[in-house]
Amino acid sequence: MSDTAFTTGITVDKAPAEVFAAVVDVRGWWSADIDGDTDRVGGEFDYRNGDLHTCRVRVTDVVPGRKVSWLVLENHFQFTEDKTEWVGTTIDFEVVPAGERTEVRFTHHGLVPAYECYDICFSAWTHYIGTSLRELIETGTGRPNPRLSDVGAAVASAS
Repeated sequence: MSDTAFTTGITVDKAPAEVFAAVVDVRGWWSADIDGDTDRVGGEFDYRNGDLHTCRVRVTDVVPGRKVSWLVLENHFQFTEDKTEWVGTTIDFEVVPAGERTEVRFTHHGLVPAYECYDICFSAWTHYIGTSLRELIETGTGRPNPRLSDVGAAVASAS
């Protein structure tokens, strides 16, 4: 990790094509509350985690089986004073064969320790990549944030 980017990665026992398919299935590992295109250049999607965090992201590069890149267009954290954090940052997913295994290298360029959100974002990305994406790749089921409207409906029906 450098002082200009947050980087983490995982290595799994799956083929690059399977790993790539999981990476672009953003609803399967980051949040079920994503609307828009996540797998084609020029596609834009909106991420929501209630009022806590929302952002709009554009897909800037897709090399099937190898790489996906995003540009954060808009961002809002409920918990930071600086409302520009993340805006203009880029996120890369590199899918790299590693012998019989495949590595995912995740880099959030511009996510720096000076950001108010850094500690929370560090923990969140570590979870989403190291746990949720890994489980999606290995088992077919990740641990994304649920769509909050679905949670509310489930609570209401259980009452």
